[in-house]
Order: sequence, then C-alpha cells, then structure tokens
Amino acid sequence: MTADRNDPPLVLAVPSKGRLQENASAFFGRAGLQFVQARGERDYRGSIAGFGDVEVLYLSASEIARELASGGAHLGVTGEDLIRENIADAETRLELITPLGFGHANVVVAVPQAWIDVRRMADLEDVAAAFRVRHGRKMRVATKYVNLTRRFFAEHGVTDYRIVESLGATEGAPSSGAAELIVDITTTGSTLAANALKILADGTMLKSEANLVASLTADWGPRARAAIRSILSRIAAEEEARTTREVRARFSRMPGDLAADAERDFEARMVDAPSSSEEITLQAPKDRIFTLTEWLIAQGAERVAVAQVDYLFRRTNPFIEALEARIGRA
Repeated sequence: MTADRNDPPLVLAVPSKGRLQENASAFFGRAGLQFVQARGERDYRGSIAGFGDVEVLYLSASEIARELASGGAHLGVTGEDLIRENIADAETRLELITPLGFGHANVVVAVPQAWIDVRRMADLEDVAAAFRVRHGRKMRVATKYVNLTRRFFAEHGVTDYRIVESLGATEGAPSSGAAELIVDITTTGSTLAANALKILADGTMLKSEANLVASLTADWGPRARAAIRSILSRIAAEEEARTTREVRARFSRMPGDLAADAERDFEARMVDAPSSSEEITLQAPKDRIFTLTEWLIAQGAERVAVAQVDYLFRRTNPFIEALEARIGRA
C-alpha cells in the first residue's frame, strides 16, 4: 500500500495470534470489515477488504498499547489492563471507544490461603508490620503489574512492602519462596486456588477486557478521519442491531397513545408514523422484547412479529462524536 506522507492512511493494530486475534477478526467481521493478509497468516501487515485508506498491523497486545500511546497507530484492540499498567497518562493520550466483550480478566491481589486472618486490603498493613518485625525485611509482592500495584496499594494505605517483578508464572512465587503474596491477572481464579492462593475481598484492582482504543497523538489527516468515520459507523450500526429487535404489531383498532406508552415503559421507539391505524413498527432493546410483546397483546394486538435487523445506522454516532470531541473536527 502506497501512502501519501502528508496524508497517511489509518493504521489499525490488532492482536497477532491466539484467541485475541480470532475474537478481534470476528468483531470486525460482524461489522462487514474483513481483514486481508495477502501473504497468508505469517504476514504481519494487512488491509481491510474495500478500504484503501486502512493499513492493518498485527502486533502483540502490549505492543499495540505502546503504538497507540506513541501515535504509531490510530486505532487498536488491546486489553485495558495493559493500557492502565504501561501508560501513566492514558487519559490524555488515548480514547477508549468501546469494550469488545472478550478478553475478560481481572487484576487481583492474592495471598496464601493459610493467611486465615487476612481477608481485605486493610489487613495487609498489619501483616506487613508483623512480617518486618519477625523477618527483618519488607513483605514481598510478586507481579508483572508494577504501576497498577503501587497505585492500588497506596490508595489502600499499604506502604511497607517491596515489589518483586515476576518474569514467569507469578502464581508460583509464594510456594517457591520468591514472594509472600502476588498481584496477577485471572479469569476464573482456578489457577490461584490450585496454588493455594485466595483473592482478597476488596483486592480486585481492575476488571479488564479487550477495548477498541483510538490514539489522540496520531496524525489524524483527512484519509485517516474519513476511514475512522466509516469504520466506527459500521461498528456502531452492528452493535445497536445486535442489541435491538424490530417489533411489528397489528391491531383491529390501535390505542391512540400506544407509541408514547411503549417508549416510556419499554424504551421502544416508533420507526416511522404508522402506515395505517392498524399496524405499528417499533424498535426496542432485546432484553425488553418479551414484556413488550405481552403488553402489546394486552393492548389489543392481534399479531406481533419480532425480527432482528443486520445493521442500524443513525445520523448521530456516539463513537465518532466522542472521538472527534478529543481530536477536533476537520
């Protein structure tokens, strides 16, 4: 792809392997954005079919966070845990556009199950003081999340400890004698339990998942801006359609205030003015459909049909508006 140096294409960074790559591809695919790797899966550069102004980079999740922070990529998919850990001023450099519903994991404080009197963060300062008296040194915390740990412990008034940076399996640090407790990422907690560790009741630092993230320091020229508007328009349309259903109800005689009542009680919006006094089409949140249909029948509907649409495009787009509020409108 040939880029104009004065007006570069939009650079989209996505995970290069594993479940994260599969989920990211599926997410964009649902919005009609198909990734193309011309030289196969080993190609670390690609494109989006039909988008000449987008270059796709395949990187690790941590590399994506760094590229977004430096402005090397305009848009990317990475975990919130990596953003919060590696980018101190993330709020000024990045816009978290939307969570993606995959890559869920929590960053937690875990201590040995044998510490039966330690249940909350408030208990750790007492443990740390007793540990120093008994052993003549600070309590050690093994983690890869150094910055998150320091901030979280400071917020809870825990100061008498030393961080041991973990290079391997963090959960094994207490049993090996490398540390007394850990801060690590977990999805189910089963690995921690298998290593005789327990999560403190208030020890969840961050509930993380993969996010669609935009860089505020990238070069947002006309080509990149046009591409991001088109991409975010499709993503928002697919997301709304996935969580919305279209409801058609036929009446022998429709109550005059039906549309207003449906909007007030069920968040249902009338698609357009009824074509007759006998039929109405509404769009409503997926989780309100069954109660809405029951209510429509109670109001005299003879038949109610519910359908899913593929995309719902609107004149206003909250993703685009939020991003342009940060980078400025062209």
